[in-house]
Amino acid sequence: MTPSGTGQSPAHQGRHDAQQISSQPTRISHRPEAEPVLRALAIRAVEVIAGARDLEQLARWVTDDVYAHLRFRASIAARARAITGVAAERPRLWIDHVTTWPTDTGGFNAVILVYDKRRAHVVSLQLEGLDQRWQATVIVVM
Repeated sequence: MTPSGTGQSPAHQGRHDAQQISSQPTRISHRPEAEPVLRALAIRAVEVIAGARDLEQLARWVTDDVYAHLRFRASIAARARAITGVAAERPRLWIDHVTTWPTDTGGFNAVILVYDKRRAHVVSLQLEGLDQRWQATVIVVM
């Protein structure tokens, strides 16, 4: 018997506790509507890359992999602006079209067209319901 009286080693207990603390899938009925979240994340991802929004503001809404990807994209864009001498400014963005379809896991995939005064951006997102809210597991800005 172990000191904790559970019959498991302390190391095994720690792993089990960590699994319980990690993000838990949420039933569809307990999640908010997806389209407003998709629209907001698309605009904010473009603003992060443009240097107009701090990436930390999206941390709660994205997975660690998405956060790292957006940080990489934002750093490349910042270096390009520094080389060309262009200052970061808040772009005036609007959404023209949102196409969504459900995933097998109860989430959503989406393609969103985001425009600014100079170009169009295509944003591809995947949302999954984790911990009673939506979280982006994929964001790609083209």
